[in-house]
Amino acid sequence: MAAARRTVIENCAIATVDAHDTEYARGHLVIAGNRIETLGPGGAPGNLENVVRRIDASGHLLTPGLVNTHHHFYQWITRGLATDHNLFDWLVALYPTWARIDEPMVYAAAQGSLAMMARGGVTTATDHHYVFPRGAGDLSGAIVRAAREMGVRLTLARGSMDRGESDGGLPPDFAVESLDDALAATEAAVDEHHDASFDAMTQVAVAPCSPFSVSTDLLKQSAELARRRGVRLHTHGSETVQEEQFCHELFGMGPTDYFESTGWLGEDVWMAHCVHMNDSDIAAFARTRTGVAHCPSSNARLAAGIARVPDLLAAGVPVGLGVDGTASNEAGELHTELRNALLINRLGAHREAALGARQALRLGTYGGAQVLGRAAETGLLEPGKLADLVLWNLGTLAHSSIADPVTALVLGAAAPVTASFVGGRQIVEDGRLLHADEDAIARSTRAEAQRLARLAER
Repeated sequence: MAAARRTVIENCAIATVDAHDTEYARGHLVIAGNRIETLGPGGAPGNLENVVRRIDASGHLLTPGLVNTHHHFYQWITRGLATDHNLFDWLVALYPTWARIDEPMVYAAAQGSLAMMARGGVTTATDHHYVFPRGAGDLSGAIVRAAREMGVRLTLARGSMDRGESDGGLPPDFAVESLDDALAATEAAVDEHHDASFDAMTQVAVAPCSPFSVSTDLLKQSAELARRRGVRLHTHGSETVQEEQFCHELFGMGPTDYFESTGWLGEDVWMAHCVHMNDSDIAAFARTRTGVAHCPSSNARLAAGIARVPDLLAAGVPVGLGVDGTASNEAGELHTELRNALLINRLGAHREAALGARQALRLGTYGGAQVLGRAAETGLLEPGKLADLVLWNLGTLAHSSIADPVTALVLGAAAPVTASFVGGRQIVEDGRLLHADEDAIARSTRAEAQRLARLAER
């Protein structure tokens, strides 16, 4: 890193989220190229070469960038619909609309989703896209393009559905792919977009949608495909009581046992929600190191329930946070999920002992990196890691009287992002995107939402 261009951030509180939860009340961090070079207490060394910028971050907290482990970007253009439905009724209401999406809609929706997350401190995002209408265009390419332009690291979870209504599934038949088409298109996405390198901006996961929209053959063959290609696996699991009943009726077992029977437990797998899990389910996830994407706001919006996050963590299950789709979490932000994860879990069995502020921050950073298989690269502040980091302004009226900066970030109002870096490249300054026009994105997402609504009325 000797000849690298350096950015120095100093005079800020630092929460590293490393293995020892190291924190500095006043510290510094040096970015060299796309990596973290050094960090520690006090000011930065005075003899650094090639320093192109120094940031006096007094009144700020520096943390790892937030990692979103579950989202459906396309839902940005169907927000505010079916607001009083549970999951199954919500899906039945919205599938006919979603089945009419096309490439321009998906691109605009991805821009909107990514913009809201990036403005709120997300540096790595996941998109689980599983609706591929015939003739809709290159939807995976549109998502990857939007993330590349925004400058956000992306895990593209290429989803699929092959169990339509006529086969006992929830989606209408015209909204699903055939098994062979889904597998072929998923492998093509891996070929075109997956980058296995340390500093990859785009990685691909194999991601059939859910037990009630996917055949057993698609689940099994997707697991085989992912392991043959060396990529991760993602799906929805144990989200609702209805899903539990559905699995018992169709397969004669609960969701976790069903997933294990199809090869879907393992350290290369993570599942969204995992709300309705018993002790044996949690033990199976812990034994196999299967990860969980916890989506507290969406779980509340769809009245799914409270996930047993404290028990999952105590058992050693990797857990990260997810926004989920913005048709079930209209805010579309991950930094507010830090607070919601803490508050909602304190309504569960563990009450005030459920989660603390630092545990919530870990879920949104290192926990998410673990779940996505990228903990060696990002999710914590440590020399040699990728310079994915966020500078939060805690000098505002909303935070000024909270002495502990991590508590201010998690329990206080949503903190403004003064600067956000992905691989050492700044993507946000003073709460505004540096590489995208927010007003233009607002106009295009509004126009595409209106166009989709008109198509859905036909």
